[in-house]
Amino acid sequence: MDLNIKNKIALITGSTAGIGLAIAKALANEGATVVINGRTGERVNSAVEQLKKATGNTNIKGIAADFADKKQIDHLIAQLPEIDILVNNVGIFEPKQFKDITDEDWFKFYEVNVMSGVRLSRAYFDKMLQKNWGRIIFISSESALQIPEEMIHYGMTKTAQIAVSRGLAELTKGANVTVNTVLPGPTLSEGVGGFLKDLAKAGNKTVEEIEKDFFKNNRPTSILQRFIAPDEIAGLVAYIASDLSIATNGALLRADGGVVKSAF
Repeated sequence: MDLNIKNKIALITGSTAGIGLAIAKALANEGATVVINGRTGERVNSAVEQLKKATGNTNIKGIAADFADKKQIDHLIAQLPEIDILVNNVGIFEPKQFKDITDEDWFKFYEVNVMSGVRLSRAYFDKMLQKNWGRIIFISSESALQIPEEMIHYGMTKTAQIAVSRGLAELTKGANVTVNTVLPGPTLSEGVGGFLKDLAKAGNKTVEEIEKDFFKNNRPTSILQRFIAPDEIAGLVAYIASDLSIATNGALLRADGGVVKSAF
């Protein structure tokens, strides 16, 4: 299936590994001009070269920016004045008991997870409307609907993303511009993979045993009963980014492995 996004310019934030890298690869395979983002030039350059080799697409470049620093975001926007597809994927998470979450933690999580998407959307949204084509996609989490007790501050930011996305979608009436939110479930990202290995080593268990225990005790509602591969999220995002998805707008799209126990 041709998604009709060849030569469209796509920026994927937080895309040197995990879901972001998988999304970048999926869009690059469709012929899009892809812009990789990460916090360090070394990580960004490595991801760019990796994607060029994997996809054969030479229209891939990278811009380093730490989304905890507004000045770096402004610098990124200045280097990339116009895009067609914006994937707000960058995010941070940290298990922490509610009593230990400081004011600084709350503001840091909101700054990175929410304001990153707000600032980029503000920079590109009107230009998308002017040319009558654009896709903005927020990568939220099933934690937006089922707030994890061990990461309340993280869950709050994921819920906020849904509100921003839906509000922006209301401003696209009659235009060939869409704004949607994707809710991944527990995904085997780079960080999660390392965390599982550490737990397995500490508990003298295999990674497979740790994974089984996690879904039995922590995510028992999962239908998939395993961690989702980043590529399995990227396929949905690629479609939503495509020219074929105009009827999907203002939507909350779950790729959660059935963790959210609801038909809606």
